[in-house]
Amino acid sequence: MGYFLLFLIGFGLAVMGGVTIIAYMNFLPAGVSWMEYFLYISGRVECYFLPLGIIMMTIVLLRYPHKS
Repeated sequence: MGYFLLFLIGFGLAVMGGVTIIAYMNFLPAGVSWMEYFLYISGRVECYFLPLGIIMMTIVLLRYPHKS
């Protein structure tokens, strides 16, 4: 049950971070360059949820006890 809960938390963080990064892409049509965009999202804490969630899900999947 603990692995399932940690996986769901990681999945939720990854979704939140991904949606935030995609939402900030709305700055691009407003004249912001790609470099300015990446500098902007690198300073936003909520954009770090995507890699954190992916790492969390990977750790849970690798440590999950498999029956053989």
